Amino acid sequence: MMLTIPVINHSQHALPQYQTAHAAGLDLRANLPDGSITLGPLERQLIPTGLSLALPEGYEAQVRPRSGLAYKHGIGIVNSPGTIDADYRGEIKVLLVNLSNDPFVVQDGERIAQLVVARHETIAWQPVEQLSETERGAGGYGSTGK
Repeated sequence: MMLTIPVINHSQHALPQYQTAHAAGLDLRANLPDGSITLGPLERQLIPTGLSLALPEGYEAQVRPRSGLAYKHGIGIVNSPGTIDADYRGEIKVLLVNLSNDPFVVQDGERIAQLVVARHETIAWQPVEQLSETERGAGGYGSTGK
């Protein structure tokens, strides 16, 4: 099944595309018509994409880093993954951070992040006095020894 999502494209770039047949994420591009932006070491900037969308109720979109930018240049996303809720209608922007020691130039049209759309559940809390027991129990942060 393919989900159709209404989108407004305020950029001169094509809409995001899947790069391979089985890719989960679509690449988001920087929309910088006035020129590039340089991120200094440890600097962060909100980079516009020129895209606004209308997700259906029960869906979210996650903005995730691109592995190539992380590996080759130390570029990540501060709030990764960033969540876009179904009731948000503003422009998608990506909070990039330069974790390297060298300046990094973000060019107009450069692929800067991935967008993954997924279903989610809405929950209702059920207050209880005790949770069911498991073999792991309350062990966290490395407690499984793997």
